[in-house]
Amino acid sequence: MPLSDYALFIVRCILFGVAHSLFAANRTKQAFSRVAGREPRLYRLLYNLASLAMFGWVMAVYRTSPLLYAAPGIWRWMLYSAQLVVAAVILRCVLQTGVGDFLGISRLYAAISQSGKLVTSGCYARVRHPLYLYSTLFLVLNPVMTARWFLLTIFSVAYFIVGGMIEERRLLNEFGDEYRGYRQRVPFMIPSVKDTRHRDL
Repeated sequence: MPLSDYALFIVRCILFGVAHSLFAANRTKQAFSRVAGREPRLYRLLYNLASLAMFGWVMAVYRTSPLLYAAPGIWRWMLYSAQLVVAAVILRCVLQTGVGDFLGISRLYAAISQSGKLVTSGCYARVRHPLYLYSTLFLVLNPVMTARWFLLTIFSVAYFIVGGMIEERRLLNEFGDEYRGYRQRVPFMIPSVKDTRHRDL
């Protein structure tokens, strides 16, 4: 595969990350509302569809990719099974905060429910951004690793970290001391072996 294809893929990944973050920002939505003159009810849905289309644009850079490694025999099926388990956990986390928020994308991976209350139990009791964590595991556990999948994994991890930091600023502005206390108890993405559940004294 030509080196130019790698460079183009990386550039498209960066453009996707910038656009995804920009249009997920509350400022962008507020600006859109001012232009439209009212609250855009379809904003989240349109953003979701646009993000999906742009991700397809990123992945369409090249159709073939060099194989880095492939897990042999039973190991391949064990890794596929592990991916299936991780996918089930991701679905559980999505259901916990509400499918509507997930489809809305602007609140994707945020520890917030449709009711506007901070969620600190279940998937969010051990890490503040469980969907970032489990999405990373899903990517890493792929038993067939191509150059494109490897680059996608590296970019995704970087985007998860940066996106999580940006999201936390919004959550601090929205929840204040409640989220500040939650952040002190619960780690960012790497689970703690200690019990981080809040106990009322």
